Amino acid sequence: MTATMTDTPPPAAPKADTERARSGRSIGQILMIVAGALLLVAAVRVITGSDQLTSEGQVSAALGLAVPIGLAGLAGLWSERSGVVNIGLEGMMILGTFGAGWIGWQSNPWLGLLMGIAFGVLGGLVHAVATVTFGVDHIVSGVAVNLLALGTTQYLAKLFFTNGKAADAGGNPKQSPPVDSLPTIDVPGLSSGLKSLENHHWFLISDIAGILGGLVTDLSVVTLFAALLFVGSWWLLWRTSFGLRLRSCGENPIAAESLGVNVYKYKYAAVAVSGGLAGLGGAFLALVTSHTYLENQTGGRGYIGLAAMIFGNWRPGGLAMGAGLFGYSDALQLRNGGQTVHALLLLLVVLLVALAGWKLYKKAHWQGGISLMVGAGVLVWYLVTDEVPSDFVGATPYVVTLLVLSLSAQRLRMPKADGMRYRKGQGK
Repeated sequence: MTATMTDTPPPAAPKADTERARSGRSIGQILMIVAGALLLVAAVRVITGSDQLTSEGQVSAALGLAVPIGLAGLAGLWSERSGVVNIGLEGMMILGTFGAGWIGWQSNPWLGLLMGIAFGVLGGLVHAVATVTFGVDHIVSGVAVNLLALGTTQYLAKLFFTNGKAADAGGNPKQSPPVDSLPTIDVPGLSSGLKSLENHHWFLISDIAGILGGLVTDLSVVTLFAALLFVGSWWLLWRTSFGLRLRSCGENPIAAESLGVNVYKYKYAAVAVSGGLAGLGGAFLALVTSHTYLENQTGGRGYIGLAAMIFGNWRPGGLAMGAGLFGYSDALQLRNGGQTVHALLLLLVVLLVALAGWKLYKKAHWQGGISLMVGAGVLVWYLVTDEVPSDFVGATPYVVTLLVLSLSAQRLRMPKADGMRYRKGQGK
């Protein structure tokens, strides 16, 4: 009896507890990063006197620019977690802008929002048929979706926006007539109180007030919906059996099939949801940002969304941070020009010195030395100039994208079967 009890292995720790512990650590790390970034930006604002860095207007503009990027990144996350690379996000966003502008003008913006999502789903299904059913290379299919969406919307815009009532209302081959606005939300009393605190320009307190003010002032209902989609996607993909099966298709579809998972069905569902989210991002641009469909309205945000997804390591929390960073840098160069971007050079110096210290601590002497030299060069640039040239200011979002991806590349882990062709029964 004793021998039997001795030989019995101890019970394994429940997987759910392990997942919760890992999730708790991730949330803690995100909160620490956010707190550190806030302290750093507040210090830079005080030193440089660039109060626009954390102003309500800056944060509000950044949020509006971050939402379509975040939705595109969330679309990519759904698709790639199922094992399908979705380079066609840009095209699905284009379809969403056209569907929202076309139907929104003819009826109302709410129906336009739904049609933007539906047009994106249509693009996602085209990508799913090509990659899942016919085994077309995922990159080739995604590029084809982008080209097809661009050509189709250009043709349809000429067909529907240049004649009769549409032309009289302001339509032309490159844009739709104006669409009515969707509702926005202010928090009575709170918005004005936070604005008063911001105007005192106190260290950290005014910065927090400016950031919170931007989050509760003139907030689109679509922005709130997008935030709920991030939370819902996290819960659905990491806290339900459906999400576990879907993610297993992106990690090891053969093993998933052996356990009775219909891999095709889950891949189709994920890519369709991906298309719908990208279409919603396009609809946001048409209905919230500009109140009209415009040709080339997406401006590469589908690709930047993919960069945000990679920065976030294929997880919603990190993706949201990446989208916020790209939206913030874009808003900074659009609203404030060279002087405020110049203040960020000091922030870049601090980050490069911190990176150098980390690399030297890890015995990566070459990388640490290079980071120190680049940091010294940026510091000299900051000290001898008063403003960043306009050409560089316009490139700020793309420079930030490259820097973020290069700094985060070593910790990334994509789904193991991402982009691989899968055929039912291939493991037999």
